[in-house]
Amino acid sequence: MQLSVSRMPARWRQGLLLALCVALTGCGLGGEEKYPDNRKPGDPSPTYGPPPSVFGEGGLTLGGTQKPTDEAGATGIGVNSFLWRASLDTVSFMPLVSADPFGGVIITDWYSPPQSPSERFKVNIYILGRALRADGVRASVFRQQQDTTAGWIDAPVASNTATDLENAILTRARQMRIAQLGQ
Repeated sequence: MQLSVSRMPARWRQGLLLALCVALTGCGLGGEEKYPDNRKPGDPSPTYGPPPSVFGEGGLTLGGTQKPTDEAGATGIGVNSFLWRASLDTVSFMPLVSADPFGGVIITDWYSPPQSPSERFKVNIYILGRALRADGVRASVFRQQQDTTAGWIDAPVASNTATDLENAILTRARQMRIAQLGQ
């Protein structure tokens, strides 16, 4: 059986022609589009550049051989591994809610110390880069106290608590790095 366009009903031919036109229009046969860049103050006409990519510089690679790398050419997790492991080690006594090694975020659940069950603490740790530096880690500490009528209410945290936690993480990260270099 041979299919002939001339034997198709008129509505089908019109639908096929419309689909073909839409498909060809999507191919961008009209040339490359350019988008206006931001105008500078006093500039009467916009400058045009290449259209921005949704997937960032270099586009999207599916099944390619290119692997994501950082400035130093390393692949793997997006943060310093010593800071990451030291952070997990430092807050290992607290239950974890979330640990994202690519984004460098560790969020603990509320923890009540056995010696003071009427207060609880929560910690958020942010690893800010791949370098083992003092400014590469930030900690936020939250504290609540139990009230007999209102349940748990927010309470102030000592101003040096977050800094002390950051210093403990940095000390542990240095110890891990020295231990690895000694091997």
